[in-house]
Amino acid sequence: MIYKDENRPEYIRRLTEELPVLRARLRLSQDELARGVGISRQTLSLIETGKQSMSWVTFMAMIAFFGNNSKTRRDLISLGLLKS
Repeated sequence: MIYKDENRPEYIRRLTEELPVLRARLRLSQDELARGVGISRQTLSLIETGKQSMSWVTFMAMIAFFGNNSKTRRDLISLGLLKS
């Protein structure tokens, strides 16, 4: 999928709002997801609570992580963050 630069903040907002749901669907702890995308658990916690914005690199890592799982791929498609 091609992500337009001017829409990046909106893409990040959508994914940030859905992170707890996506994690729960896969029954992952913050630590497990953080290790899976290459960030610290503390950083993930700050992102989920809205105290820190997700970087574009982290966004792309999360899209790859959740997009490669059949349980969460559909969620990303419905959010307009991934094409089918």
